[in-house]
Amino acid sequence: MLKMKRITETYNMKVFTDTGDYFGDVEEAILTTNKVFGWRVKATKNSFLSNVLGSAKGVIVPHQLVKATGDIMIISKSAVPSYSGDDDEGE
Repeated sequence: MLKMKRITETYNMKVFTDTGDYFGDVEEAILTTNKVFGWRVKATKNSFLSNVLGSAKGVIVPHQLVKATGDIMIISKSAVPSYSGDDDEGE
């Protein structure tokens, strides 16, 4: 059975990747006319997102990458931004 959840219930919800990494907290839902387009996830202290982004405040995760929402939100690992410091060394 499909269980409905109010968008306001998701604010400050913990977000984890499907591999178990703590990603951040839901800050805001991005809505189109009648559906959720994406989620703004803020980088919190000790989160995987803050380690990858450094000084950035967060990212927008498309709703298609959300796998489950309950007490926590689980997103696909493909939503995780990747950073390789090797690309900037030659420039």
